Amino acid sequence: MFTSDLTPGEEVAPLLGRIASGDERAVRECVLRYGPMVMALARRWSTDRADAEDAVQDIFFDLWKTAARYDASRSSERGFVMLLARRRLIDRHRKRLRMVRTESVEAGFDLPDVPSEEGVAVTDAVSAQDALATLTPMQRRCIERHLLDGRTHEEIAKEQALPLGTVKSHIRRGLLRARALLTGQRESQEER
Repeated sequence: MFTSDLTPGEEVAPLLGRIASGDERAVRECVLRYGPMVMALARRWSTDRADAEDAVQDIFFDLWKTAARYDASRSSERGFVMLLARRRLIDRHRKRLRMVRTESVEAGFDLPDVPSEEGVAVTDAVSAQDALATLTPMQRRCIERHLLDGRTHEEIAKEQALPLGTVKSHIRRGLLRARALLTGQRESQEER
């Protein structure tokens, strides 16, 4: 029986309470009673008929699971069903918006070979070694002590018996020169 088949003043038997108690006939009656309304709403929110049918199935499954939450003092049964349907359709719509769109790749299309992370790391290490080899011996020693051994400027100054400012200058000039070599930039007068 559809709600539109009722005569004015005729009461609709409550179904959600019966569904919550496990009555299988109530589930079938609920689908017959509210199915057309839910389907009409799903058609407005869905991309095609198959998607709308899937949505209706999900909505009635969810309704079957949550029928015990229905409170007749807060809304009508029809209002509860439509509210739940609307929420699920909005959730499906939002999920569709978050999906990543992909495009198919034509046959015979090959991706270029990309070097592995290990290969890139080895190349970077060799380039760094080459850059360090071009530094003055004092610049290289100060940088190695600072970067590789974790020594502070003060510790390096004591070890090398150099003023603190000189150690800082060696490290700064050495790093600037190494950066210029690694990035292909010209050295400035300060880096020498």
